Amino acid sequence: MKFTFRCHRTAQKKNEDRQWSRFESRYQIKFGSVRTLGLLIAVAIPSLVTGQDTTDYFRANCMNCHTIGGGRLTGPDLKDVTKRKGAEWLMGFMQNPKSVVDSGDAYAAKMVEESRGVVMPASPGMNRYRAEQIIKLIEAESKLEKSQFQGVKVSNKPFTVADRLAGRKIFNGTSKLTNGGASCIACHSMHDLSALGGGHLGPDLTRVFERLKGRKSLSAWLMAPATATMQPVFKSHPLEAGEIHSLVAYFEDSAKYGEADASTNRVAFLLLGLALATGTIFLFDFIWKGRFHSVRRPLVDGVVDSIHQHSNTKTSETVAVTSLGSNDSQPKRGDA
Repeated sequence: MKFTFRCHRTAQKKNEDRQWSRFESRYQIKFGSVRTLGLLIAVAIPSLVTGQDTTDYFRANCMNCHTIGGGRLTGPDLKDVTKRKGAEWLMGFMQNPKSVVDSGDAYAAKMVEESRGVVMPASPGMNRYRAEQIIKLIEAESKLEKSQFQGVKVSNKPFTVADRLAGRKIFNGTSKLTNGGASCIACHSMHDLSALGGGHLGPDLTRVFERLKGRKSLSAWLMAPATATMQPVFKSHPLEAGEIHSLVAYFEDSAKYGEADASTNRVAFLLLGLALATGTIFLFDFIWKGRFHSVRRPLVDGVVDSIHQHSNTKTSETVAVTSLGSNDSQPKRGDA
């Protein structure tokens, strides 16, 4: 009995060992898979966090205000920027520009002044890792003779009458922009527009050439508009160099005129609205004056005929009664 029991216990122990070994193997395989997956996620985290390649990110979010070796746009030229300011400062500024400006930082305040009061907006998805990669990209591009982010060169050709006319057509929307952007008149007014003027979302641009201090600054602004309204519109639909040249020519010529009187435009709009409302009323009256005649005319004619018949009947009765009364009141012959 003891021998049989020992044999049974030994067989049971061997069976348990085999099951444990299989379990341990499966666990190690699963654990190994989980560990491998964890490593893959750890490697992929920078890509997941940043969302896109650094070059594409810079082109989509930075190039509309900055060049690398192409001169100032709305923001400064970033060529050799790490020689002007340390990497830590640059990374902090890129992650939260407004906070650095509001802190009273002298260098940030100088940049805002040189950018005509525009504070750099925070870029989407910007974090420390992304800022580090952008700084590395800027350093690499700064070493090149010609960076891919040099930007569009501002034309120095003299303006012609044809340039001014082309600029006016672009402003008014009669000439469509090559990249599909919105025409200026959608948001802005101008001195030589019709009585209704243009849009009023943005300012009157009659004197914009003076406000932005000349050809170069205005061209840079049009190349990369930095306002909260214009930036999203023109980031994906930038103006071409020729279109910028024509618009600047038109704005330079318009600077000698006074801005359109907004009150005159409002009065003209009110008067036109009243005229249109009045004309619409008369138009509908003309269109609808014959409505339902096929139904109403017989009804009206029937009622009118009934009234006439009733009136005629009343008149006949009145005449008969009057005649009868007259006959009764006359004396008969022989009565004396």
